[in-house]
Amino acid sequence: MAEPAITLGIVGARGHTGAELIGLVAGHPRFELAFVTSRERAGQRVADHVPAWHGDLRYSAPEHEALPGIGADAVVLALPNGKAAACVAAFDAAGAEPVIVDLSADYRFDDSWYYGLPELTRGAYRGQRRISNPGCYATAMQLAIAPMLDVLDGPVQCFGVSGHSGAGTTPSDRNDPEKLRDNLMPYALTGHVHEREATRHLGHAVEFMPHVAPHFRGIMLTANLHLARACAADEVLARYRQRYGGEPLVRVLAGEAPWVSRIAGAQHVEIGGVTLSADGHRLVVVATVDNLLKGAATQALQNLNLAFGLPESTGIPM
Repeated sequence: MAEPAITLGIVGARGHTGAELIGLVAGHPRFELAFVTSRERAGQRVADHVPAWHGDLRYSAPEHEALPGIGADAVVLALPNGKAAACVAAFDAAGAEPVIVDLSADYRFDDSWYYGLPELTRGAYRGQRRISNPGCYATAMQLAIAPMLDVLDGPVQCFGVSGHSGAGTTPSDRNDPEKLRDNLMPYALTGHVHEREATRHLGHAVEFMPHVAPHFRGIMLTANLHLARACAADEVLARYRQRYGGEPLVRVLAGEAPWVSRIAGAQHVEIGGVTLSADGHRLVVVATVDNLLKGAATQALQNLNLAFGLPESTGIPM
């Protein structure tokens, strides 16, 4: 007998991440979409915008107060920063307790929510029904830094470059292909929300300098780590391999640095380019991640799988 479907709703499904998540759910053996919301596309067929989806499901635009009555087992909030609280309040007011996964930054600093970077935090999952999905840059930073935490000396500097899909679908200089052509655009060079996020969850200071590039998707993150004692390349690689050896969505490369052009459309993070100064006290590591997948939608699916007791990689194309 087939196991029952687990129903999901996606609020704010018009954006790039919403589309990627719909595509992943389409291939999942247990999850089934109950609703997807978008005010701009209300009434339109999901399949007309997301080719991976088959069927007549249509975008809808219910008021927040109506969402609990739909009765989905889980709800993913794919809304801009600052917009999630109204939805969460509607579920709280109705006494409804679906699993809620928030893709924005709104609850990443709230200790009452589980912070879902599974490779680093799954041991803290205790059946929480409220899950905060990490940021894309913050995912790359934390995975690049975590294996070396016990030997760090001073803040870690991170230089990041993202494709312009990371700026969302609302028009701006940072997602305008003409303004980005032959260009690299720095922004939020101090105090970026992902800088604060990585610092909080690593328990170690991170200094982050983000940039937007002309390509559409994919992040390259170069981390500069000062070490309290001299380390050799073999020891460093061993640390990363030991930490992530059992993680299907993290790949450690020996020698070469990962290429951002090779991570587009991939579900995993690549870490490599391990380089040490002559005295062994400075380490540079490079990480790449697709900001729309492991940086957002794929990670949300990992967290949903975890919440419903499924193997974390269920439905994730490997």
